[in-house]
Amino acid sequence: MAGVVVVGVGPGIGLAVARRFVREGMSAGLLARSEATVKAAAEELAGADVLPVTADVTDEVALRAALDRVVEAYGVPEVVVYNAALIQADRVGDLTAQQHRDAWAVNVIGAMTTAAHVVPAMAERGNGSFLITGGMPLPKPDYASLSLGKAGVRTLVTLLDQQYGAAGVHAATVTVSGGVGPGTGWDPDEIAQHYWRLHTQAPADWIHEVVI
Repeated sequence: MAGVVVVGVGPGIGLAVARRFVREGMSAGLLARSEATVKAAAEELAGADVLPVTADVTDEVALRAALDRVVEAYGVPEVVVYNAALIQADRVGDLTAQQHRDAWAVNVIGAMTTAAHVVPAMAERGNGSFLITGGMPLPKPDYASLSLGKAGVRTLVTLLDQQYGAAGVHAATVTVSGGVGPGTGWDPDEIAQHYWRLHTQAPADWIHEVVI
C-alpha cells in the first residue's frame, strides 16, 4: 500500500511524522544516513509496515536508489516528507565556500533530488503531497547557512507548486520557528499534526506554508 516516505527520520520531527501517518494505516519508508537511526525508528514503530533504508541525502545515486527501494516495496508514495537539515551556528564569513556547499547539499539539493525523483510520478497519478520541514521564518545572523537553506526550500515549494500543483501535487513547508522538544511549544507530536492536516487538505483549501 502506498504510504509515506520520511527522508531524515531522526528521533524528533521525523519519527513523530512517521508515527502520525502509520497511525492511519499507511506504510512508511524511513530514510536516514545512519543505520542505527533508521533501525531505532523502525523499532519505535513496531507493528507498523515500515521499511528502513540508509542513504546520505548528499549522495544523489544513493538517495535515488533508496527512494526506488521504497517505491518497489509500496508503490509511488502518497506523501513524501523531507526532514533532513544541517543545523549549525555560523555567521557570514565563518564558513569556507566548500562548507557552504556542504550545507546547501543537505538543506536544499537533497530536497530537490527527492522531489525530482518522486513528484513526477505523483503528478502522473494525479495526487500526492510533498512536504518539507522548514524553519527560520526570518533570517538570523547567527545561523547564516541554515537561513539560506530554509529560504531555498521555501522557494523550492513555490516552484513545485507552479510546476505540479495543477496536476494534483500539494507542495508545502511546515516552518518550525523554535527548538523542538517534548512538552514545549514545539512538541514533535503536535508538529506532526500539521503535516497530516496539509496532506488531507482538499485542493481548494491548499496552503503552502504553516508557521509554528
